[in-house]
Amino acid sequence: MTRVKRGSIARRYRRGVLNFASGFRGAHSRLFRAARQQKRRALACAYVDRSNRRRKFRRLWIVRINAAARKNGITYSSTIHNLLDNQVFLNRKTLAQVATPDAYCSSKLVETMND
Repeated sequence: MTRVKRGSIARRYRRGVLNFASGFRGAHSRLFRAARQQKRRALACAYVDRSNRRRKFRRLWIVRINAAARKNGITYSSTIHNLLDNQVFLNRKTLAQVATPDAYCSSKLVETMND
């Protein structure tokens, strides 16, 4: 079998890995093996944290909706239940955006749902 010299391709691969890891601390940005391991770990953590970010935002929206609902003497769960009963299909992000700056609008929304 003939010998394969892949110097330029390997160099390009290593340079890409080291460029990715350029902001990392210590050997993780200088040595190829450490940089490759850190790149793998960074991408895995980024994948997990994208779903965690969605989870945290949903929790924040629920807290904001609950706070606005309790100002009107109703709980979060009954607010969502009344919205679904009256076929108002607003997601939690939109409800939180209405509830946070505009208390009057959110109170009117809750009042119409209780009727």
